[in-house]
Amino acid sequence: MSVRYAVVFEKAASNWAAYVPDLPGCMSTGASLQETERNIREAIEGHLETMREFGEVIPPPTTVARDVEIRAAA
Repeated sequence: MSVRYAVVFEKAASNWAAYVPDLPGCMSTGASLQETERNIREAIEGHLETMREFGEVIPPPTTVARDVEIRAAA
């Protein structure tokens, strides 16, 4: 069974960061977007495993992320 959690990726001055809104505290960084995506996958898996070990309820994915296009200000 697979589950999809929304992940927010943010570009910083010298790296990338990612976090999962539905899993508070689940975040990761990387030198590139691709590395950060690999790292956040591992972080999610570890986060969920730890929650299971402590008997915590795994929250279902509820966050949806989409790009919203707007007209640039003139």
